Amino acid sequence: MTWLHKFWEGVLKPLFQRPRLVQFAALCTRGDDPDTQVLLVTSRDTGRWIIPKGWPIDGLNGAQAAAQEAWEEAGVRTAEVDPEPVGSYCYGKVRKSGVIDPVCTTVYRLRVTDLADEFPEMHERTREWVSPQEASERVHEPELKKLLLRI
Repeated sequence: MTWLHKFWEGVLKPLFQRPRLVQFAALCTRGDDPDTQVLLVTSRDTGRWIIPKGWPIDGLNGAQAAAQEAWEEAGVRTAEVDPEPVGSYCYGKVRKSGVIDPVCTTVYRLRVTDLADEFPEMHERTREWVSPQEASERVHEPELKKLLLRI
């Protein structure tokens, strides 16, 4: 085996073939057309605008995990959770080491009826209700932008 082949097999190929990680997200909305609003939160590390999302949670299905993330990150106390996803988007999660992991996020819609004033990550995030158009302009992920415009 040549050194180039060894380098490809041992270093480069695994980087390109890493399995995508999975997350679940909550597309929190309130109001009806044309007055629908979307709840955005800031990420803890960069402060950019996102929708609540997180890793799978043992014992919870995707919709339930999305609702749990909406509670922890945005204080969504009461919501009607659609059991079927409304879409998905993929992005590159940058780790502290600088490694970028591909992540595919399945999105569930939550029609919010009540927000708590106090919630687990209230001191780490900002939350804001905005129009779907404004939300699409604030988030960075192209597939999420398109999803927000379809509301």
